[in-house]
Amino acid sequence: MKSVITTVIGAADAAGRFPTSSDLESVQGSIQRASARLEAAEKLAAGIDNVAKEAYDAAFKKYPYLTQEGEAGATQVKKDKCLRDIKHYLRLINYSLVVGGTGPLDEWGIAGAREVYRSLGLPTAPYVTALTYTRDRACSPRDLSPQALGEFRALLDYVINSLS
Repeated sequence: MKSVITTVIGAADAAGRFPTSSDLESVQGSIQRASARLEAAEKLAAGIDNVAKEAYDAAFKKYPYLTQEGEAGATQVKKDKCLRDIKHYLRLINYSLVVGGTGPLDEWGIAGAREVYRSLGLPTAPYVTALTYTRDRACSPRDLSPQALGEFRALLDYVINSLS
């Protein structure tokens, strides 16, 4: 699993050198942000079902045609799979907050996701809408501290950009 520490050490190792002072400063910065990331992970874990449902509702509100015959959300089974996928992305964001890197997202959520969605004929725009809604709805201090909100939004942006 890639974390900031394994990424820094792996990059230095691949270059045949010891980690530089800037490499170590990067690791130190990640460690200093750990409490904010863990706050965001804890709050997300506590409300993941509600967060996912709100995001899901926002996606289908923006794209109501998806519920028509032959579309990606035409049946309840397909709608349930959409909600499942949104929760999957949120869980991977949670995991990424804990490890302090994008490894879980890269390995289990992004690599090949667009190709899979394309091959199945599923649009990515509703997922982008759902995650964008989540990013824009979260606020400080109601939901998270400013630092925790920044960490959470950065990972949401990472997924949004990968699916766009």
